[in-house]
Amino acid sequence: MTPAAPAPRVVIADDQELLRAGFRMILTARGIDVVAEASDGVEAVSAVRELRPDVVLMDIRMPNMDGLEATRHVLAQAPDCRVIMLTTFDLDKYVYAALAAGASGFLLKDVTPAHLAAAVRLVDTGDALLAPAITRRLVERFAADAPTRGTGQGPHRAVPAVHRDLAALTPREREVLAWMGRGLSNTELAGRLTLSEATVKTHVARIFSKLTLRDRAQAVVVAYETGLVSPGDAEEIVGPA
Repeated sequence: MTPAAPAPRVVIADDQELLRAGFRMILTARGIDVVAEASDGVEAVSAVRELRPDVVLMDIRMPNMDGLEATRHVLAQAPDCRVIMLTTFDLDKYVYAALAAGASGFLLKDVTPAHLAAAVRLVDTGDALLAPAITRRLVERFAADAPTRGTGQGPHRAVPAVHRDLAALTPREREVLAWMGRGLSNTELAGRLTLSEATVKTHVARIFSKLTLRDRAQAVVVAYETGLVSPGDAEEIVGPA
């Protein structure tokens, strides 16, 4: 019998003590080890450096260092760590920036206990938390006008682009990435391109390797920011051809 995988070790970073306490109780009751809490981004980065958790639940808006900047620091010093952003609404431009920086997804703060625990366990396996279609909707809203915001100052400055050279991809891999950017799952990709799911998985794995992507959520961001997919392209999809 295969032994069960060890429970993920989690850091909760949020400036609301009540939320941290609630999330800790929920996760602990479901066998997930909360190794530290942090009230701002500086404390979160320090906790990751010291404790090397598997997953960080990261609030976007915190004092001293916000969640976006903290995410960059966390992933730079602990590349295997997974970050889930916490936000109060799903079309948050800072969530988009966090996905570009390598976060594995986001949760609304009113998430159900069951969904919270499932999300932590999911990203700990290396999967992206977001459905590609949700990521696409987020990217379509904020990627298109990023250059115009880049000339401004303060909170409306452009979010950082994910720079990737698509020249390393074969024509088929570029096609697969384009459809991933439009929100198709592996099963839908197989139907659309008349390939087996195993072949699609191989293409996806090679794309991730060549472009140093963490998961499908970041692949969607790359597809838009390199111009491989444009806002509105997804409207063409009505299901596998």
